Amino acid sequence: MRLYQLTHGRLWYTCQHHILRNFKIRNYSFITTPIFYVNSYPHIGHLYSLLLADAGHRYQNLKAEDITQTIFSTGTDEHGQKVQQSSQTANLTPKQHCDKISQAFHSLCFNFKISNTDFIRTTETRHIEAVTNFWKLLINKGHIYKGSYEGWYSVSDESFLSKSHQIIDKIGTDQNVVKISSETGQVVEWISEENYMFSIKPFSDSIRDWINKENPIQPDIFARPVLKWLEEDSLELSVSRPSSRLSWGIPVPGDSSQTIYVWMDALINYLTVTGYPEKEYLWPPSVQIVGKDILKFHAVYWPAFLFAAGLQLPKKILCHSHWTVDNVKMSKSVGNVVNPYDLCGRYGVDAVRYFLLSEGVPHSDGNFNEEKLIRKVNAELADTLGNLLSRCTGPVLNPHQIWPQFCDSSFTCLTSPNAVVLRESLESLLEKVESSYESYNFYRGIEHIMSTLRIANLFVEETKPWLLVKDSSRDASLLAMTSLVMETLRIVGILLLPITPTLCTQLLDRLNVNTERRHWTCLRPFIWEKSNKEILLQNKSSILFRRILRK
Repeated sequence: MRLYQLTHGRLWYTCQHHILRNFKIRNYSFITTPIFYVNSYPHIGHLYSLLLADAGHRYQNLKAEDITQTIFSTGTDEHGQKVQQSSQTANLTPKQHCDKISQAFHSLCFNFKISNTDFIRTTETRHIEAVTNFWKLLINKGHIYKGSYEGWYSVSDESFLSKSHQIIDKIGTDQNVVKISSETGQVVEWISEENYMFSIKPFSDSIRDWINKENPIQPDIFARPVLKWLEEDSLELSVSRPSSRLSWGIPVPGDSSQTIYVWMDALINYLTVTGYPEKEYLWPPSVQIVGKDILKFHAVYWPAFLFAAGLQLPKKILCHSHWTVDNVKMSKSVGNVVNPYDLCGRYGVDAVRYFLLSEGVPHSDGNFNEEKLIRKVNAELADTLGNLLSRCTGPVLNPHQIWPQFCDSSFTCLTSPNAVVLRESLESLLEKVESSYESYNFYRGIEHIMSTLRIANLFVEETKPWLLVKDSSRDASLLAMTSLVMETLRIVGILLLPITPTLCTQLLDRLNVNTERRHWTCLRPFIWEKSNKEILLQNKSSILFRRILRK
């Protein structure tokens, strides 16, 4: 494991057999999502972040033979001016407002089978203690100091804008002229005040080295804007706000006239979930998943804070793009925000999970369209996967309800072109899917899986089992075909567990695959590498996924 040492503002890399102070070696998986801001209810963009992290966590668990501990954290960011304003608009106290919206995000995790191990709220005592401790650490190290700050401030983004932002005039809803950022379109105001400051500049070379040498920001295209920010932006960060302007937040220790900046507060959640600072804690995170709109905070501010505290940086920051709706940017003003609960009610959890993970591409914006969702899940979950299961487990073609034994004589029955191609496809599939999942390109792994399933369906069409069963339900070619197709389904069922866990559990239950045999290491040997015994199928439905009917 690498140890990061800060020397004269530069980052030096040394190979060590231990982690930084207070940490022991252990094999672990530590995945985080951003904590979601409680100024509004969840939409599919939030759900997509959760699904990426959940698929990654489930995949790690499939390969967990050498992992001793896992953390998968998500939660809600509950401080700041926008929360203060939103609660006033809703005629609620800030705490009442936070409780209501946070519960909606918590329910989102539950309803969509998100396997998070922790749900952190920034209003929790454990988090306030972690932030207070971290602040004191940076004060004692001389990295936080009092200073005057002025500039254009965006309430919506809760941050001062960099000097590179162009400010333009626009007619507001009340017909008065307002100042907005040409980059974000958000209203800004000029603010001059005395705050606590943190300088990123002493760590800018170290952050640059980290990006260039470690390649932690994925996909690669997102590293370029980070390097540009380090060159162009002001590297003096205001890390507090006057409590007269921002009262809903964590007070600066020893100075109640100031409130800790919401982004410093929020970023510390990743430490809070480890037990920091009270106990030995896992660090650093394996993967931190963020949307591209908050990349700057995670790839510039966060590394600077960690360097200042003497802590290791995340191994990977996975940045994903946004979702449009019918090729239009999602926004409340347009009225096209997609509610994930509505989708769940209409199409079910598996359909929504599958669509977002198969259509979402981290390096570019995804486009949500309900007709496209229906077409995709009908074609792939119902027709390609579901139909294959019903064919080989239905009572007409499989009256004995068995997974037939695959033995030496089976090979003589599987010499057709599609039988050979199917076996070759299965043998190469594991490596292709593993490579895709490791890089969080789940859409690519799904493409490889569907390609193999289409070959399996062609193999069934070629074999014509409906004709073979007329002669004998124990026809050798019929049994060999059934066994190979069931092996295909077993492999696919395990590979798709991170994507559609409920549907794949149903599939593996039907095939009577022991729960102890549903791990990555159980994918091989294939049945043609080690002969299987005849298995009696579980008495469950062969209908895996019902087609969605258009209304």
